[in-house]
Amino acid sequence: MNKEGQLQIELKDEVAEGIYSNLAVIAHSTSEFVMDFVRVMPGVAKAQVKSRIVMTPEHAKRLMYALQDNIRKYESQFGEIRMPEQRNMGFPTHMNSKGEA
Repeated sequence: MNKEGQLQIELKDEVAEGIYSNLAVIAHSTSEFVMDFVRVMPGVAKAQVKSRIVMTPEHAKRLMYALQDNIRKYESQFGEIRMPEQRNMGFPTHMNSKGEA
């Protein structure tokens, strides 16, 4: 932390580029949440985990709140994010109960 008590965060060039993922698989135990970020490609039978993030349940909940807040801000600026299920059928569906996003 610096003099004012603010955390300095370093973003290395190779991390700043980011990793594209179009599937997240989430598992948990009593002590941690494990999130695998996967890239699924059309016509390819095998998908690779591109990144795995492991965090405590408390930090997972903080992440959930941060995502909810950012989605709310995004939708207030750009409009509702419509899910493919909503576009195809015209009504919302329940969340995937398998822990996949």
